[in-house]
Amino acid sequence: MIILGLSAFYHDSAAALLQDGVLVAAAQEERFTRRKWDHNLPVHAIRYCLQQAGITLDQVDLVGFYDKPLITFDRLLETYLAFAPRGFDSFMRAMPVWVKDKLLIKKRILDGLNGLDLGRIGEEKIQFSFHHHAHAASAFFPSPFERAAVLVLDGVGEWATTSLGRGAGSGLELLQELRFPHSLGMLYSAFTCYLGFRVNDGEYKVMGLAPYGEPVYAEMIREALIDLKEDGSFRLNMACFDYCTGATMINDRFAALFDGLPPRASHEPLTRRHMNLARSIQVVSEEIILRLARTLAKMTGETNLCMAGGVALNCVANGRLLRSGVFEKLWIQPSAGDAGAALGVAFALDQIHTRTRRLAPDGGDAMQGGYLGPEYPEEEIRRLLRRHGAPHQELSDEELFPVVAALLAREQIVGWFQGRMEFGPRALGNRSILGDARSTRMQKMLNLKIKYRESFRPFAPAVLAERAEEYFELDTPSPYMLLVADVRPERRISLEPSGQEPVGLERLHVPRSDIPAVTHVDDSARVQTVHQQTNPRFHRLLTCFEALTGCGVLVNTSFNIRDEPIVCSPEDAYRCFMGSEMDALVLGNTVLYKKDQA
Repeated sequence: MIILGLSAFYHDSAAALLQDGVLVAAAQEERFTRRKWDHNLPVHAIRYCLQQAGITLDQVDLVGFYDKPLITFDRLLETYLAFAPRGFDSFMRAMPVWVKDKLLIKKRILDGLNGLDLGRIGEEKIQFSFHHHAHAASAFFPSPFERAAVLVLDGVGEWATTSLGRGAGSGLELLQELRFPHSLGMLYSAFTCYLGFRVNDGEYKVMGLAPYGEPVYAEMIREALIDLKEDGSFRLNMACFDYCTGATMINDRFAALFDGLPPRASHEPLTRRHMNLARSIQVVSEEIILRLARTLAKMTGETNLCMAGGVALNCVANGRLLRSGVFEKLWIQPSAGDAGAALGVAFALDQIHTRTRRLAPDGGDAMQGGYLGPEYPEEEIRRLLRRHGAPHQELSDEELFPVVAALLAREQIVGWFQGRMEFGPRALGNRSILGDARSTRMQKMLNLKIKYRESFRPFAPAVLAERAEEYFELDTPSPYMLLVADVRPERRISLEPSGQEPVGLERLHVPRSDIPAVTHVDDSARVQTVHQQTNPRFHRLLTCFEALTGCGVLVNTSFNIRDEPIVCSPEDAYRCFMGSEMDALVLGNTVLYKKDQA
């Protein structure tokens, strides 16, 4: 059975293709169109998936969509009526879009697919899934577990904002849910907005800012904004939020709780107060997630947990949940946001129609390391470089890896473009920018000269899987960069007895370990364990770097600059390389040095 899964029309559209239960391809539309968070029907991603599988639409058995638009429309109508007359202007703007466009999603999908000139498909093959069921399916069915508890956390899908469930074999059941407007995702996004970051994009900035502050507002949040129960269920004080009316996330009552100051403008400096707010909402969010996890463990009796939904990308909370021991094992869908729901609906339909669950034979998951996007042949790379007249060297593998390792050891910043593109928000060694984790200058250089982003943002370590426990307090694989762990105490650098810990962003300039470029101000790191089975080339590069330097860790950040999607094609990589201050670019076995370029 061949199933095409889609997410679209809200944000982060994507396509995924399952063939006889095996995930053949998956990609986000933004990577092809170069429009970040592209929400349109993912026609480029669909075309790629079909071509990767070598099929046409005539051979597709089912097309799954990750949401039920009519129920979402019902939620919008009921919410606008409940809060009327507030939000009337927003209501009048939204309704024509829904009536003329979003309520006709099946027709839009059908017309878009049949307009690809890749065969044809009938309307009867298009099916719709509940949003949270698609997320839950993306968490459980590709996981390595025969059975597990399932937790879905996001902003909202139809009515659900939090879902608790259980999976066993080919079955998946959602047992309880919290409903809109009471949403952990919306609460966290409200603070994202108040701190001057973009909602649905800046939440990870709040997470990165949190360690600079103290949770001085946590009690205020618990008392004034959220009624949190022992079982993790909660209700928000909606008098302080405006997202139900579609106007803004927060209002003056929200600001009044925090000294009456207005939301920070994006260009304004970050103060100690902003850092304390970030830490406070992070602490409260972790508490909510832990309570929900304990409730789910008691409810299901399961020892394994699978997670999905945008909130599941909060790797600090994930690390704390793992360390809590509430569940013995934790698996998080690497594309936990709405893009991942495209593969979730495909898995859900496959299980409904075949009742055949295919666990990975090696005890791993079904995500193939996340390397599900397009790959480009060396000849295409050669044509690109000839077209641009770009000086370059072509090296054999025996030459390439020692050369790149030596560049990195000299604090050179390298764009690393290899094999199939990653699916999801993280670059995992195929569309990556790499640096030396031992360098005290690397974090600042990458933020200010390459990524052109806020200086406080931390970078993640990519570490040889077999060496991970030598560097981090982590005894489980973390191939998808979704767990935060502390750097081992023996690797940390203590301040001189007479020294005084700096405050605020000044803490950024204090080396904290022998891998300072990837050690955050709280001695933590968002770890990627690199495995020879899933990415032999990246593993080989790390092995060469370790042989040269004695260090099995590199800085790994996504191959893009601020406000752009991660690169997809060699052309994207070349443009990013030439538009930033990277020192070298590696396209397959071809090396370009910036100093040689025109």
